[in-house]
Parts: sequence; C-alpha cells; structure tokens
Amino acid sequence: MSLLYFILASYGMTQLLCYGRIFNRIRPKGYFWSCPMCIGFWVGVFLCGINPLTELFIFELSFVNLFICGCISSGTSYILNMIFADSGLKLDVGRGRHV
Repeated sequence: MSLLYFILASYGMTQLLCYGRIFNRIRPKGYFWSCPMCIGFWVGVFLCGINPLTELFIFELSFVNLFICGCISSGTSYILNMIFADSGLKLDVGRGRHV
C-alpha cells in the first residue's frame, strides 16, 4: 500500500508542477518543465527524501532508494499521463485523441 501512495503522490505532484495553473507565473519555460518523465524523476527523489516526515510511505533513506524512487515516479507519472487527460481517458494515445 505504501508504494501505491507513493505513486499517486508523485503523479499528483508531477501533474501540478508540469501543468497546474497555480504555477504558471513562476514555472520556467522550456521542455524540462513540461515533461512528466523529467519532472517525475525529481519528484520521486524529493518524495523519497522527505519520507521520514510522513507516514504515507516509508523507505530507507539511501542513494540507491532515491534513484529507484525517482525511476518509479518517472515511469508511472509518464504512463499515467499517457493514459489520462483533463477530459478523460486517452483511448488512441498514438494519435492524441481524447474521450
């Protein structure tokens, strides 16, 4: 269950940082800030780093876990971003059509 909470938290934070209107004024321009895979990695590293401060997920704090959590967050954030859009499910991902 801890891993599921981690994945959902990282997906939510990645979406906010990449696309949230609340950050429009302060979000730098450029590819990095609109890439859920790039931002997702650093979100995972951040969440793993602060995990001693929360009870939602508990991972041993080590460089290996920081890297692995970054990879998990990056991959799952990208996959979820390819499946879901603001308007619902993306059924035809290759052509960008939304339902």
